[in-house]
Amino acid sequence: MNTAPHAASYYAASSHAQPDYPTLTGEVKVDVCVVGGGFSGLNTAIELAERGLSVALLEAHKIGWGASGRNGGQLIRGVGHHVERFRNEIGDEGVRQLKLMGLEAVEIVRQRVEKYQIDCDLTWGYCDLANKPKEFEGFAEDAEELRSLGYTHDLQLIAADNIRSVIDSGNYAGGLLDMGSGHLHPLNLALGEALIAQSLGVYVFEHSAVTRLEYGPQVKVHTAQGLVRADTLVLGCNAYLNGLDPTLSGKVLPAGSYIIATEPLSEELAQQLLPRNTAMCDQRVAVDYFRLSADRRLLFGGACHYSGRDPQDIGAYMQPKMLKVFPQLKDVRIDYQWGGMIGIGANRLPQIGRLKEQPNVFYAQAYSGHGVNATHLAGKLLGEAISGQHSEGFELFARVPHITFPGGKHLRSPLLALGMLWHRLKELT
Repeated sequence: MNTAPHAASYYAASSHAQPDYPTLTGEVKVDVCVVGGGFSGLNTAIELAERGLSVALLEAHKIGWGASGRNGGQLIRGVGHHVERFRNEIGDEGVRQLKLMGLEAVEIVRQRVEKYQIDCDLTWGYCDLANKPKEFEGFAEDAEELRSLGYTHDLQLIAADNIRSVIDSGNYAGGLLDMGSGHLHPLNLALGEALIAQSLGVYVFEHSAVTRLEYGPQVKVHTAQGLVRADTLVLGCNAYLNGLDPTLSGKVLPAGSYIIATEPLSEELAQQLLPRNTAMCDQRVAVDYFRLSADRRLLFGGACHYSGRDPQDIGAYMQPKMLKVFPQLKDVRIDYQWGGMIGIGANRLPQIGRLKEQPNVFYAQAYSGHGVNATHLAGKLLGEAISGQHSEGFELFARVPHITFPGGKHLRSPLLALGMLWHRLKELT
């Protein structure tokens, strides 16, 4: 059977006890079958169960096995990149609604954690870092726009001469501190949400990879040992869809992202590096993102590979990147190194909708590296749409077209890698 344990990450090593959910055997009949045991699937299942629908959730490996349990743990406002680009499809008001949903997405996580008391080290505070003065100038516009949208959380522009008040590095031309975004332990969040789903009556199955789908008025979802019959299907596999639906697979490109975690730092050193204990992210195409864990390790992530092959030694690959930002960590031990796939869409807007030819098949994918909040929003919108509730947000996302990556299965990654190289070269000018 195609199953695998969690990646050997800091998150797996520090997670709460992980229940063993059963493998699907035999036949189950439910209103909705959800494929994917990450944030998209878990939150869709919760939203549907709260609305009274019966749900079965199938995970090929363990709950949170994919990006949901391996990511940088950054909970950042916003969905999509430069959503003004979609004005022709959704109009001025549609663009405004996308921006508002980008703020709502973080609040969904906040409320879920508070309502169910999920222990996931949720900590508030995030800082965008400008690599160039022009980017810092753009932060002022960002802050003004957020306030115009009714954003109530504290925003503070940090000029270059004051940057060490948030990060002990001379690499940056300023920052935008946002106390309405933050960071958390993503695997513990996913594990907590699985328990919530189960408590609401969701049938949660692990080690139950889907082998075949039969579409129709009633969907049949086959696994090696079982079958789920459902009126509605949700595909929430993102970068790990693996051709399960060829149409959707062509619209999301798996890209590798990598993280290292240091040994626990002294309180003094941790306070020196990140005085506000905020999550951080720079503005480059090959983004660097980093934060402190609850036990004061520096978690440093970045890179974006389209080759499908991980670096031979992730630690050796990532440590020089960390030392460019924090040379003071040259003698600090790296305790964990891991990677995983994020799902990239061509236009960098999450893909939330239903299949045109199969209106009882819904999907959510392609979060482009900003999935912690967007997945929770997707779950809410899918819950509304599937339960028959009018969902303006779902309809808005569904109106944005998403192209299939050119080049087919084997050439699309190299072609995108060439495009990304061009963007990185532009950064040098």
